[in-house]
Amino acid sequence: MESHEPERLSPARAAAMRRSLTSGRGALTRRSLLRASGMGALALGGIGALGACGIPPARRADGDAAASDDHSAKEKELTFSNWTEYMDVSEDEKSRPTLQAFTRRTGITVKYTEDINDNVEFFGKIKPQLAAGQDTGRDLICVTDWLAARVIRLGWAQKLDPANLPHAFANVSAQFRSPDWDPGRAHSYPWTGIPTVIAYNVKATGGRKVDSITQLLDDPKLKGRVSFLSEMRDSVGMTLLDLGKDPGTFADADFDAAIGRLQKAVDRKQIRRFTGNDYTADLSKGDIAACVAWAGDVIQLQADNPDIRFAIPAAGYITSSDNLLVPAGSRHKTNAEKLIDYYYEPPVAARLAAYINYVCPVDGVRDELAKIDKSMAANTLILPDREMAAKSRSFRSLSAAEETAYEEKFAKLIGA
Repeated sequence: MESHEPERLSPARAAAMRRSLTSGRGALTRRSLLRASGMGALALGGIGALGACGIPPARRADGDAAASDDHSAKEKELTFSNWTEYMDVSEDEKSRPTLQAFTRRTGITVKYTEDINDNVEFFGKIKPQLAAGQDTGRDLICVTDWLAARVIRLGWAQKLDPANLPHAFANVSAQFRSPDWDPGRAHSYPWTGIPTVIAYNVKATGGRKVDSITQLLDDPKLKGRVSFLSEMRDSVGMTLLDLGKDPGTFADADFDAAIGRLQKAVDRKQIRRFTGNDYTADLSKGDIAACVAWAGDVIQLQADNPDIRFAIPAAGYITSSDNLLVPAGSRHKTNAEKLIDYYYEPPVAARLAAYINYVCPVDGVRDELAKIDKSMAANTLILPDREMAAKSRSFRSLSAAEETAYEEKFAKLIGA
């Protein structure tokens, strides 16, 4: 194995992480909003766990974790770390029906722990063992795409065996099938998708539909009543799409053009502010007429306010994902793969989607979900139709240098 010095965080990148944890997706609750964090602002030392200090990680030159001894045949168990409120529970909240059904079918017991509060903190927790080539005590973890990309890049995720994943291989939705950070899903499978869309208050817009970034940036009737997100990938990604650029392949000049487009709207006071999830109250009241929003917020707001609508721009929209990986050193890789595959069976995927209300990455669940709740089966924020799925785009992976440069430019734009 080769070793390398961990990358250090620039002030801009550290500030971006603070924004994510205190007001962005890292600060939202799973069922009521979009992202779990019971911690509030993470201490700077915790942010540093991403690479500013600590054990220099050992990295395999081939990018794959060494296959650990798999004890699955003799030890019918596995440990699964996930976010809070990210698994179905019974009405009395004493059991987890889909996990129990998996154990009855396979004989494999699952130690399920909700010990992921945010990506940064969790990575800091498991990094020392991974860097030292030790078992983390976890056979399956669920992390957001940018962290999944990092774990795979460092060689700390085991390559999955397609023979143990027939349902997952066949049923993963096209929009999630081959991210640039894990081509062909060699090391990961998505647990759920998180779309970024346009939301608007139809009462505040005078009955008008708002369905493009161009409207948000240029419509004089919306001046001063528009907000964008303080997450760089979401706001810049949506603007890149509006400019006709692909967020999965853009160049430096394209990024600068998107920043310039947003800056003009800031200078004209078209954009009221850049926000984390705190835009929801202003949108519901009508103080914000239209905004770039996270779909989980929209589902929740619509339950309480019939004036809240959403739109998918013709130019496309950004989708991120939370993903299942088997970490290096896991004792029960095959058992973990069987659990991944189980959640790609449409009846099981439907039961999970009915509880967590996020984009389901499994094809063929619509009829199964309709048996549970017809309104959910018809909700394209949970089950995108073909037209919507075709418009989904992911923000490409960034090098450390790119992330530093881009976050500095974005921080200057939003005044952070």
